[in-house]
Amino acid sequence: MKRVHVAAAVIRGADGRILLARRPDDKHQGGLWEFPGGKVEEGESVRAALGRELAEELGIQVTAARPLIQVRHDYPDKHVLLDVWEVRDFTGEPHGAEGQPLAWVSNRELSDYEFPAANRPIVAAARLPEHYLITPDNLEPKELLLGLKAALESGIRLVQLRAPNMYDPQYRDLAVDAVGLCAGRAQLMLKGPLEWLGDFPAAGWHLTSTQLRKLVSGGRPFPAHRWLAASCHNAEELALAAEMGVDFVTLSPVQATQTHPEAQPLGWGAAQEMIGAFNQPVFLLGGVGAGDTQRAWEIGAQGVAGIRAFWPSV
Repeated sequence: MKRVHVAAAVIRGADGRILLARRPDDKHQGGLWEFPGGKVEEGESVRAALGRELAEELGIQVTAARPLIQVRHDYPDKHVLLDVWEVRDFTGEPHGAEGQPLAWVSNRELSDYEFPAANRPIVAAARLPEHYLITPDNLEPKELLLGLKAALESGIRLVQLRAPNMYDPQYRDLAVDAVGLCAGRAQLMLKGPLEWLGDFPAAGWHLTSTQLRKLVSGGRPFPAHRWLAASCHNAEELALAAEMGVDFVTLSPVQATQTHPEAQPLGWGAAQEMIGAFNQPVFLLGGVGAGDTQRAWEIGAQGVAGIRAFWPSV
């Protein structure tokens, strides 16, 4: 069955809300909500198709867009490749030019809408930021919390609380404080045994690659409304992450790093190849920083993750 290539858009308004459209009842996946777009014609670039479709469907002209995520999905009756771009600037007032209902929806509200199955990774990508802060090792709790507060004030919206050198009780106490700091400002991802899940209902969980390998046979360990991520270092671990149904991953190391000098870097080419075979958002990690964000987007990544790259001087 031929794979249908579709250009789709996560369109953000000036207030950050995202524009959704409702599919006609008589079409494939009818009645469900979707990110606007349409089929890429033979010989047409994705960017050109996106502009044409949004002009036809919504009456807007795209002035700034960048790649967000590619998703391959096989329905029983149709195979699709969704080539999704984020549109932040456009002219014109969006309206349902083909009679379709529209809705402007906040990131938090996205999960309340019913989408075709292929759109689940897009919902995750739309809700995630471009940078993922991982906290440094070997800091005293007070110093770590001061740095986290400064990072949040600088605009960081996704944080992994990583403190491998702490005893479990120390980490749990620190996590309680970090949950309070991040409330309403950023999504906090914790690490540790899944037995702690019930104690931190607002937090997501970031699995180590060892946990991923150990737990994958049991499937996703908690419901879809909580964020689940995993650390991956090769194509095999990405496949395991997909099997478990994680929401996003870190892929590392892209380049040589000071913290893990013995690790063989993947390189940008191999990272791009791995991302192309994986349907969920990917943050690149290892020897990358904020200045690599554009390059990360160009090879299909959600953005970049880092420790020193995003940790403030306090």
